[in-house]
Amino acid sequence: MTDVQPRILVIHGPNLNLLGQREPHVYGATTLEEINRRLLEKAERLKLAVEPLQTNHEGVMVEAIQKAVTGYAGIIINPAAFSHYSIAVRDALAAVPVPVIEVHLSNIHGREEFRRHSVTAPVVKGCITGLGPSGYLLALEAIARMMDGRDSI
Repeated sequence: MTDVQPRILVIHGPNLNLLGQREPHVYGATTLEEINRRLLEKAERLKLAVEPLQTNHEGVMVEAIQKAVTGYAGIIINPAAFSHYSIAVRDALAAVPVPVIEVHLSNIHGREEFRRHSVTAPVVKGCITGLGPSGYLLALEAIARMMDGRDSI
């Protein structure tokens, strides 16, 4: 008999495929591939399986969230620009019964006015903003702790 590891869906939103080259003074030099590699390593230590997805398309993001209703123990999402205006992404997140952690690499509250509000934040378990790539690792640890019955890091 094989041990089945709980799966965590990690969704990276629009333009995150350009990490490392897009506005490094804001988002840093770390690439999306490096973030995913770090997540996979951390997940292995936590005995979890991580499935990353990057999309620039709102509908693809909504469909991925909806499919996560079955087969996933949690979601880590960086909705990127969609967090500021996508009611469709917000409604999809509100519909899933698994814990969701929203991550932003930069501190959205210290940036342009239009970035300071997240329509998705009120329907997720928690938000991590401004800690760079470490935010994803903290989110993964938080979900692992929630699965163990511990609600915080």
